[in-house]
Amino acid sequence: QVQLVESGGGSVQPGGSLRLSCAASGFIFKLYAMDWYRQAPGKERELVASISSSSAITSYADSARGRFTISRDNAKNTVDLQMNSLKPEDTAVYYCKRKVGDYWGQGTQVTVSS
Repeated sequence: QVQLVESGGGSVQPGGSLRLSCAASGFIFKLYAMDWYRQAPGKERELVASISSSSAITSYADSARGRFTISRDNAKNTVDLQMNSLKPEDTAVYYCKRKVGDYWGQGTQVTVSS
């Protein structure tokens, strides 16, 4: 079965960096585009970044562009989200999702606070 397991969350001060990773299994990873979403308390889940199956195409929410970088390693079946210049408003649970189908990870908490 499809499994997505996120890691790398934590607490960081404003301006800091975190790198999230998502390990995928149960499907042919290299064939699917992948997404990172986040959900802050009291808010709807929002798409943060996407990457195509070959890494040729990436896209970002306006709030993430220029600070976050999505990447993937099809040999390791992982998709990462490098987050720099973090702001308190980046505080959320971050989820990895396969773009096709309703497959989500369990989420990893990111807290940005001084």
